[in-house]
Amino acid sequence: MKALSVALLLALLASVHRIPLTDYCFFSRSRLCVLWELQRRFLLFTGESDLLSVPPDPQVQGRETERSFENQKEKNVSKQEALNESQLLTMQDTFSSQGEDLARRKKNEERGHQLYKMSNKILKHSKSKKDKEEAYQLLTKAADMGHLKAMEKLAAALLFGYHGPQNITAAVTLYETLAEKGSHRGQTALGFMFSYGIGMEYNQAKALVYYTFGSLGGNLISQMILGYRYWVGINVPRNCEAALTNYRKVAFFIADKLEKNEEMPVEKVRLMEKSENLSSNNDFLDWDVHQFYKFLAERGDTQIQKAFYYFLKAAKAGNTHGMAFLGKLYRSVCELGSWSEKFLTAYFAYQDGNIDSSLIQYALLAEMGYEVAQSNSAYILESEQVKILSNDQMYPLALLLWNRAAAQGNAFARVKTGDYHFYGYGTKRDYVTAAIHYSLAVDHHIAQAMFNLAYMYEHGLGIPKDIHLANRWYDLAAQTSPDASIPVFLAHMKLEVKILFSEIQLFKQTTIPAGKKSHATSWKTVCIIAYLTSYKHTFIWRHPSVQKTPFQRFIGL
Repeated sequence: MKALSVALLLALLASVHRIPLTDYCFFSRSRLCVLWELQRRFLLFTGESDLLSVPPDPQVQGRETERSFENQKEKNVSKQEALNESQLLTMQDTFSSQGEDLARRKKNEERGHQLYKMSNKILKHSKSKKDKEEAYQLLTKAADMGHLKAMEKLAAALLFGYHGPQNITAAVTLYETLAEKGSHRGQTALGFMFSYGIGMEYNQAKALVYYTFGSLGGNLISQMILGYRYWVGINVPRNCEAALTNYRKVAFFIADKLEKNEEMPVEKVRLMEKSENLSSNNDFLDWDVHQFYKFLAERGDTQIQKAFYYFLKAAKAGNTHGMAFLGKLYRSVCELGSWSEKFLTAYFAYQDGNIDSSLIQYALLAEMGYEVAQSNSAYILESEQVKILSNDQMYPLALLLWNRAAAQGNAFARVKTGDYHFYGYGTKRDYVTAAIHYSLAVDHHIAQAMFNLAYMYEHGLGIPKDIHLANRWYDLAAQTSPDASIPVFLAHMKLEVKILFSEIQLFKQTTIPAGKKSHATSWKTVCIIAYLTSYKHTFIWRHPSVQKTPFQRFIGL
């Protein structure tokens, strides 16, 4: 009875939902036939005989299922074959396109290299302006084709103003592209521009990062800059060993060039000396000394060889003095590199009135540690003729460069640093710091520093007021430099007038009767006039200006 109820229920469900009983596959074959019969009778009873179906044959159904599966499999295979064929065609098109792109790129590289070689050939053998313009047009085309060396050379031309107008913005764009491509020249140039705030923000941290990447890439200029920074301690802790390591890499390269006579010494002209019709042969003397010691060592001079041997041994043992000495034997060699040719191109640019071009070239050399370049860069900056920097950048940068030159022993730069602190150029006015710099310059027998120090003693600026010390320093200034004789004479007269004036005042108060003041009044007038006149001339002489000689400044030329 229970089985019949289940069967009737299933039959009912099957009829209502139009679901064949064969779908209930959990029944056995015999039970399935019974159920089908029950379904048939129930449908006949209800009058829905049209729903009757032939009882399924499991074998036939199995074959149909298998056939259906095979058909679906064939369809899937056809679809997969079509998909594979489509993918194959797509890959063939892609490879074909990539092959064409590769061939086109290779052709552009070859064409760019040819243009680059043609440009170099013209620049090397031609001197006319027209030929150089043509060469840089070829160089621009090669750079547009992605030739790396052409891009580097074109960027340098735009930055330094070689054979054409400067374009700092275009140079920055090119150098950023080069840096992304891993060019150590591009990284070094960006470090330089961040260091001075040229074409971008002033940021010493970013400058150091780019210099480090440039050095790791083998750039000799970056290695020179890092050597100098570690030696002096610019934005990094002072580290003789790190300085020695960087200088040594460059020195070995330069020494090899020197042995092949591929590097020649270049005269390092001081702009302030040229403007005062002076000359300096110190750099040639340094080269002569270098050649002399080299000659003695090659000839077999045992003392020279032993000295070098022991310093090298001390450095390897970790001795700081040995490292410092070797770092200085290496730095001197490094400064003979081909980049020193920029001293000539920078000087010629200055002579031609290309002030910005001259400044950029001197500034790069200054960054590498050349003291002459530091002085020249500061000199150009304070001339107020620079256009690539804003006015508020001029004096702070000039002070920075004067200070670095002073740290390398330039006594005149030491005086200039004192002047900047005295007047508040590029920094806050600080008489104490100014007096310190003047005192340091006095050790180098600089008459200007002696005169300035006397002036500060006279008026008690940054140091205690002392008339006697003032007189003494005035005298020493006159003895040190004939140019100081007349200013010192006037300064002495001013001091004497001040003393006389004070004595007259004292005399008037103690001895002159009340009704006889006309004589004292006339004396007072004479003293004031003499005082103001002498003060004016002494002020003119000591006012910081590298454009004229002290005597020219005194007479007002």
